[in-house]
Amino acid sequence: MNTHGDVAARRDGSLGTALVCTALAGAVIGSVGAPLITAVATGMHTSLAAAQWTLTVTLFSGAIAGPVLGRLGGGPYRRVTILATLALVMAGGLLTVLPLPFAALLIGRGLQGLAVAVGALLMSVARTHLPAERSASTIAALSVATTVGIGVGYPAISLIDQLAGLCAAYGLGVFLSAAAFVIAWRTLPLEAPGKLPRIDVTGALLLAVGTLGLLVVVAEPSIWATAWPAGGILAASAVVLVVWAFVELRATTPLVNLRLLVQGPVLRANLAILVAGTSLYLLFSLFTRYVQTPAGAHYGFSLPGVAAGAALIPFSLLGFVAGKAVPHLVAGITERWTYTLSVAIAVAGALLFAADHRSLPAVLTAIALLGFAVGGVFAVMPKLVLVDVPHEETASVLSINQIARSIGMSIGSALAGFLLAAATPACTLLPTPNGYSTAALWALPPLAVSALIIATTRSPRPCPDNS
Repeated sequence: MNTHGDVAARRDGSLGTALVCTALAGAVIGSVGAPLITAVATGMHTSLAAAQWTLTVTLFSGAIAGPVLGRLGGGPYRRVTILATLALVMAGGLLTVLPLPFAALLIGRGLQGLAVAVGALLMSVARTHLPAERSASTIAALSVATTVGIGVGYPAISLIDQLAGLCAAYGLGVFLSAAAFVIAWRTLPLEAPGKLPRIDVTGALLLAVGTLGLLVVVAEPSIWATAWPAGGILAASAVVLVVWAFVELRATTPLVNLRLLVQGPVLRANLAILVAGTSLYLLFSLFTRYVQTPAGAHYGFSLPGVAAGAALIPFSLLGFVAGKAVPHLVAGITERWTYTLSVAIAVAGALLFAADHRSLPAVLTAIALLGFAVGGVFAVMPKLVLVDVPHEETASVLSINQIARSIGMSIGSALAGFLLAAATPACTLLPTPNGYSTAALWALPPLAVSALIIATTRSPRPCPDNS
């Protein structure tokens, strides 16, 4: 009997399951704010625009903290970095449930955004400590945790808010962060001893400022009411990022290895996820908004919060199926064609919605197709971006990929708002039904560009180690 082999297999399986559970908890924590925006506005007597920041700030903090956490957790201090980050997420959760001013809630939600940033570190654990086959499937599952987390989190959080109130809904985030911390503490392997990594503080600050400027502009369409503020912020962000690149290229221990990022496979993968993220989140925003359209509009389905959250269950389920299917698809048709197939399924969902959005079954089918597409794209992306990337750079490279994804999703969200606003007649509150169809079709060109970026390149060469 192969006792040692069985023990190793159980250990690997336990670690893989623990990593996925931790990432899933982080995804739900990150999505807590979305169903609660209206509840925050009414319960804390603030505007909807201000309440929107309880969701936006998690996107900002997750994207900005990612490269720093990636560098801290790229080697011997990976376990410590993950545990410390999850402890900060727990602290943020406590700020969201205590009877404190609105500013404390925003700080808490910013700390909870670190739960999303820790995903890249979890992938680096899988890549380092699991055998190649188990590593590939675990990383794919970690990549689609966001998709599954949305489908699980939205209805659950909406139901808790409806039954027990805002504090109880945010309390779910505290419980999940505590559970994630315990799971990580018990299962994360110890790393080989080594030197404490040096953090390029200047580079971190410059990247944070430049990225924050870009995200503010694309996530806050109100800034575009006059061209000067938006143009000024964009120009300033571009200058800061150019200075950051110059600093990183001259640094002995850069925050991000830019020479690695400009290599063909890494550059193409980041560009593809930026473009695809725009279209995927455009469609997601359209679908979720459409099913909640009030009855007076004579279209849509006027689903209340809990039912609207439940409408995302097909999105989550098909995203989970995609995560399971991607390793088998990659083995059969390569990474680039798996990515192209996933994008094609998103195109099918957009076309179905545009053609038959008055039918609830058709819209739910479009949501399910979008879930499979998002799951497929996110699951195969690590295989595309980690080609020839050393193990110690895994978390850093994946963090930059996460920033590209976040910026793309922010652009998609802003674009959805802009297109629907353009389709709203004067002196009315709701867009025309054709406005939704037209907006969905706007997602097609970026999807096609994203597919071409990947499909017209050679398939990545298999790495000799656990990639």
